[in-house]
Amino acid sequence: MKITEIKIGKVSIPLKKTFKTALRQVDSAEDIIIKIMTDTDDIGFGNAPPTAVITGDSQDSVVAAIRDTIGPKLIGMDIENIEKIMTDLDASMLHNNSAKAAIDIAIYDLFGKLHKIPLYKLFGGYSSSMTTDLTISVNTPEEMVTDSLEALAEGYTELKLKVGTNAALDIKRVKAIREAVGNVVKIRLDANQGWNPKEAVRTIHKFEDLGLDIEFIEQPVKAHDFEGLKYVTDHVETNIMADEAAFGPYEVFRLLSMRACDLINIKLMKAGGLHNAIKIADMAETMGVQCMMGCMLESKVGISAAASIAAGKKIITKADLDAAVLLASDPVVGGVTFCENQIFMSNTPGLGITAIEDWQEIDNKNVR
Repeated sequence: MKITEIKIGKVSIPLKKTFKTALRQVDSAEDIIIKIMTDTDDIGFGNAPPTAVITGDSQDSVVAAIRDTIGPKLIGMDIENIEKIMTDLDASMLHNNSAKAAIDIAIYDLFGKLHKIPLYKLFGGYSSSMTTDLTISVNTPEEMVTDSLEALAEGYTELKLKVGTNAALDIKRVKAIREAVGNVVKIRLDANQGWNPKEAVRTIHKFEDLGLDIEFIEQPVKAHDFEGLKYVTDHVETNIMADEAAFGPYEVFRLLSMRACDLINIKLMKAGGLHNAIKIADMAETMGVQCMMGCMLESKVGISAAASIAAGKKIITKADLDAAVLLASDPVVGGVTFCENQIFMSNTPGLGITAIEDWQEIDNKNVR
């Protein structure tokens, strides 16, 4: 099974509700989706949701990286030699992790198809399903309470609340939601780098003093501030998760070495795909640090890939893979399926995806 062509396209999917964090506000998911064609007529699907404020990637940069630099190096390569492909992919150019992730996902999809095995089983097969949280966008306390109660009615038992825009208001937001949902729901917070270290410690102590029972707090300080993240971790009782700081294997190695966090959030678009995400999970397991599998605002292509590692690896104990249910429609045929807060893996080889509806090929961008 050899690579003959890489087709580059995109989908644009409106969200059910505006997505708001301390970093950005979004009304639709704009996802680059590629198709890697082979001489056996098998197709591998991969995706890259450009997220400039986190990964530094735009649609144009992803397309250019695949078309001009990464893609041409892969034409003619045999899917059987996946280690060689991944070595060349990593060495093809610096950064551009989202573009690399799209290629990586499609290659693994084909590798699973070649060997007739679902990716979650290839990665270990620890579980065939998982529970995901639902993200509540940062808004007024009243709006966030309404959204949280709706999520509870839909069957969600874990809520990820976006905070980080104003520490005093964040306390009011979380307190109001805890009072509204009671103690039956797990609450985790994501500050998206919105606090400075001392502000984070003061705010988290307030959460603790109020008995709000926060499961963990994600990325309270700037991504580059490893020392600040460690300061927060060392001075609060609540578990602290690294997200934007835990970009790829090198950054995670440094975080683990410093003991700068209690938990790691793995995302394929940060890591550059499944190959490096596996390295992160294995490092974390060696250090006894549990992981969460996260996602960007993306289609079910990326969610199916991320879920494959989450289901395969025991050390990934939490899932924040709700992006597909935030979308107003689902153009992806096959892949994982959702039932309330449960994600179920496909037993079809690879990602289990057979087609992308409303996929728009980007003219003159294919790689042959």
